[in-house]
Amino acid sequence: MRALVTVLEEDGRRGKRLVHDWPEYTDEPRANEIKARNIYSGVTNGTERNNMLGGNYSRPDHELPSNEGYQSVGEVIAVGPEVEDLSLGDLGFIGAHSGTQRSPAGHVEFVTIAEDDLVLKLPDDVDPVHAALFGMGGVAMRSCRNAELRMGERLLIVGGAGCIGQMAAQIASVMGARVTIGDVAGGRLDLARAIGAAESVVDVSGDGWDRHIGEGAYDAVIDFAGVPGMEDKMITCVRLQGRVILVAGRWEVNYTFRTGQAQEITIKQNSHFDRDDLRNLCRLVGRGLVKIAPLIQDVVPADEAPGIYATLRDDSSQLMGTVFQW
Repeated sequence: MRALVTVLEEDGRRGKRLVHDWPEYTDEPRANEIKARNIYSGVTNGTERNNMLGGNYSRPDHELPSNEGYQSVGEVIAVGPEVEDLSLGDLGFIGAHSGTQRSPAGHVEFVTIAEDDLVLKLPDDVDPVHAALFGMGGVAMRSCRNAELRMGERLLIVGGAGCIGQMAAQIASVMGARVTIGDVAGGRLDLARAIGAAESVVDVSGDGWDRHIGEGAYDAVIDFAGVPGMEDKMITCVRLQGRVILVAGRWEVNYTFRTGQAQEITIKQNSHFDRDDLRNLCRLVGRGLVKIAPLIQDVVPADEAPGIYATLRDDSSQLMGTVFQW
């Protein structure tokens, strides 16, 4: 089958190629599994860029070529004998597997997965192109729920102008939080202002953090950037007994214990997402309370992926939401 795979190029850098002979499970779905033909798949900008750069949680070179990605939309083309909720022809979001999947999700032509895994039947009021970014939206939903936001609380989203941060700002606003987005990319900050979910959008490049982010000014911080050395700054900007939610992939967290002790903060690590996160995201998108359309920059055939991934690797600030058509 066709698949987008990461390869090691002759210059030693990683690239992406569309191959036509990627292994496929051709047997019929078993038990409560479905088989789907992918129609769209979305780029997971942060995770896939980490892999393109050979980052701290990427696959090692000796495991290449490999397939990555955790968000796609497919049409059900076969069902197992115990499937209850999905039927032939249904469209569904399909996320990365949680241990029960027999073929990879993401940028592949076909996928086989249990219907009670990260699968969500799409209602008519949700555009399947938008749903191709539900994986990142699921992370945003999980992050906001883990932040335990209350009406009127002040939330700072660090690295907030990327796809996940923009969706988190909208979700947090629906939950009643007063959102500030901090980022360094001017064009993305302009997009955040246009969407309007954040009450404040600030450029934290250079001395921007010190000028715009006050000590004890926030009830909670969600960090989608994962920039090393920012931990103490994030702790300092939350109030007494505030919360710091760490999302971006990293091997370790370093902060001054006495700084956190003085603030009596709670540091929480964010996991992936589950079906309940997806259901709630889908509900808000269907009602128009979370808007994904402004975040989608490119909808292109899968064979145009190598150029997209070269940009993701070399100048990621030029990309927002990307959806591949299969």
